[in-house]
Amino acid sequence: MAPLIKLIVPILLATLALAPSVRAHPHVWVTFHTQLVYDRDGSLTGIRHDWAFDEMFALSETRDIASKKGGTFTREELAPLAEVNVASLKKFGYFTFLKADGEKVELTDPEKDKYWLTFEESTLVLHFTLPLNHAIKAHHVAVDVYDPSFYVDFQFEKRDAVALDGAPAGCKVVTALPRGLTEAEVKVLSQIPANQVNTSMVFGEAMANKIRVSCP
Repeated sequence: MAPLIKLIVPILLATLALAPSVRAHPHVWVTFHTQLVYDRDGSLTGIRHDWAFDEMFALSETRDIASKKGGTFTREELAPLAEVNVASLKKFGYFTFLKADGEKVELTDPEKDKYWLTFEESTLVLHFTLPLNHAIKAHHVAVDVYDPSFYVDFQFEKRDAVALDGAPAGCKVVTALPRGLTEAEVKVLSQIPANQVNTSMVFGEAMANKIRVSCP
């Protein structure tokens, strides 16, 4: 089981004893902000994410970390945890899927100094940048963020969820939300134990948070 999932299972099991209704997937909730990063020549070079985890997951992640200030954590104190999470996310392609002019584009792993965790007001946020395998110029860029198993639920920030950093003049960005779950899907998901990943229902792009960029 991946570290990202293993870290939350114990606290979930304790919660399930009190509230059986939370058996349904998802089990981790992420609210995110994304920037598409461009070079001076107008080439797309990377995807920059800021992922804010739900409070339950934040507590489960930080409960064993020694804090000098009591209840708050420095970037240095959180560094080992950031490394664990990034290593875990790699197995899932960072839940980020990119196409340029209809063609799939490979993303590479974040550089060591390009990811970190912050903890403010009980909110744990993972900051990281995914470089493209090679910089590209494209008229149409599509970024989808989702977990095909729906163990993790991703939601755009309510305001200014997506930004373009250094994009050529005239580029425009729009977003689209994933569809809602049907009653039948909720019923099936609710029967999956909290310590298991959903393998019976693969949602794929149906549950994707979609970012679409058009450039002249």
